[in-house]
Amino acid sequence: MFKSAIRQALPHAQLVVDHFHLVQLANATLTEVRRRVTIQVRGRRGRKGNREWELRNRLTRNASSLSEQHLAELQADLKLLPKRIGEPILAAWNAKEDLLDLLALARTYPTRGQIVEALCQFYTRCGESGLPELARLATTVQTWLPEILAFLHTGITNAGSEGTNRVIKTVARDAYGFRNPVNQRLRTRCATTRRARGFLDPR
Repeated sequence: MFKSAIRQALPHAQLVVDHFHLVQLANATLTEVRRRVTIQVRGRRGRKGNREWELRNRLTRNASSLSEQHLAELQADLKLLPKRIGEPILAAWNAKEDLLDLLALARTYPTRGQIVEALCQFYTRCGESGLPELARLATTVQTWLPEILAFLHTGITNAGSEGTNRVIKTVARDAYGFRNPVNQRLRTRCATTRRARGFLDPR
């Protein structure tokens, strides 16, 4: 819907996928795989005492942000799980990391060969896993590939506006019940930019 609206209003604009949302989608896919296989094998949701549940936060962290020891422990723990649980989760984790490796090429002026190699690695991992969640993730990446390539080549992101929007929503929740919308608007301006603090007169 958003994509088609932009195409109609700004037909010459170049759409760029923000990598934050792709990483979020990959982590959500990994979580979905973990939950599904846990229910299938254990007959219930994961809980304390189930190693795959205890690793849930570490699984969604970037491998590059983990120490070598933690990374080795993560992979070893997944291999020690029951095969029907550990193997799908490990495959989903590897696919997520493959996608992050692709996105990491942004702002490095990647060659066509580097992009193709990273894409092939990701698609191959998803295809060989046989997991429907990864097949859906690969389809989404394929659908938005032109916009993803635009991000790799330009490095453009709306992280700044996303952060500002989050602050605005937080302030709005804190100010719930204010009867004066002017005060709430001024409070939002104060929270989102220091430069506005000298101009808080409603007039």
